[in-house]
Amino acid sequence: MSRPAPVVLVPSCQRELGRHPFHVAGKKYLDAVRMAGCVPLVVPGALPEELDTLLDLADGLLLTGSPSNVHPSHFGEEVLDPSLPLDPDRDAWTLPIIRRALRERVPVLGICRGFQEVNVAMGGSLHQAVHQQPGLRDHRGDGTQPVEIEYGFSHPVHIQGGGLLERTLDGVSVVEDGQFMVNSLHGQGVNRLAPNLRAEALAPDGVVEAFTWTPDDDRPAAFSLCLQWHPEWLAAENPVSRRLFEAFGDACRTHRDQRLQRLNR
Repeated sequence: MSRPAPVVLVPSCQRELGRHPFHVAGKKYLDAVRMAGCVPLVVPGALPEELDTLLDLADGLLLTGSPSNVHPSHFGEEVLDPSLPLDPDRDAWTLPIIRRALRERVPVLGICRGFQEVNVAMGGSLHQAVHQQPGLRDHRGDGTQPVEIEYGFSHPVHIQGGGLLERTLDGVSVVEDGQFMVNSLHGQGVNRLAPNLRAEALAPDGVVEAFTWTPDDDRPAAFSLCLQWHPEWLAAENPVSRRLFEAFGDACRTHRDQRLQRLNR
């Protein structure tokens, strides 16, 4: 009998459509989860007492990008620009489930807002406006451009040697001299990297573009890779994206096998 496909939790964002609140999740993220050979399960928020049930179901956690930002109160700051969207309902459950998922060795892939959520959840902080920091470039997308241009390559990233990203992308043709091109569409970014997080790639101006989590106990770490860029955009056409989602899917299948073994004991 074939084994069921791994289940990947995907958080929704909160939107008001018409005069009513809705939970929404970007199709491109769900498509990428399926490309990884997994089944996406969109989670419309969660109460504290529901986290155990969700993690019992989960073989992976994919944290999506979003127009909204993590509320700066979670890293001890006031809101810098009140015109920018926030999503405190998402913060309320993604930050605790991130800590739980990493501790319980559930594979995690964080993208853009999800990248920032992991850093904040684990004790780091963010620049609320990267473009206002001396020496840092403007990493924001241009929403006046067609989406295929806005999401086009904008700068290279340099892989930091000896980490998960270097091992995962070994042999990918478009990676040359430890560098490859990415799309960059973020106003916020890592200020202080949280303890136990390891920078895996940097932008030319030094902004952290990828990191992984390193446990402080003796148990092996599960796959945990967080990316400031958007690998889900036209993922099937991008060799780097294909390899990243393939590796995430492999990690989720390993977790599924371990979970099923525990259930069958």
